[in-house]
Amino acid sequence: MAATWPAPLAGLVPGGAVVSHRGVEITVSRRALERTLKEQLFSGPDGRYYLKGNGGAASFVCAEDPHLSFVGDRIVVRVKARARLGRMVGGSCLGVTLTLPAEVSLAPHAEGETIGFRDARLDRISDRKEINFVLARFLRGRVPKSMTVNAADLLRKALAGSTATAGYRVNLERLRIQSLHVAGDRLVVEADGALSVE
Repeated sequence: MAATWPAPLAGLVPGGAVVSHRGVEITVSRRALERTLKEQLFSGPDGRYYLKGNGGAASFVCAEDPHLSFVGDRIVVRVKARARLGRMVGGSCLGVTLTLPAEVSLAPHAEGETIGFRDARLDRISDRKEINFVLARFLRGRVPKSMTVNAADLLRKALAGSTATAGYRVNLERLRIQSLHVAGDRLVVEADGALSVE
């Protein structure tokens, strides 16, 4: 994630000065969004998110191996849906395991200081009704919620070491996202913001 704050910030004035500027540009890379999704949903030891059951169950449905890309003005998340349909017989699991590709596309959306996603469309899903029942809810609901990024929190973390590096304490007072759009391999966020310098 990168942020550019125009020239007024270059001449920092100590003593509690506040620098306010319209038109701050923040860029969030595809890799940063993909990492956020993996940290929120796919952080288990096997890198899977179980929608039904678990790895030791006779039957389960899970998603794994998420990959994110930008296509036009939408963000596409591809996962492998793995399902085991079976039953325990004499202490052993008998059944069949299926691996199916699934895909959802999302439109970026801003609210206040948060980057979010809406209008989830199922672009590819399995043709098995029993799997679709749990997979569709996951792709439409959990995936967009788990990719939410608070841009103000990220900037505050980045500014936390400003006293040691610049000799001033720089605080983000406010950030309000005005618009966002996909540009190449990045999500570009336009915002208004204010910094205080002490």
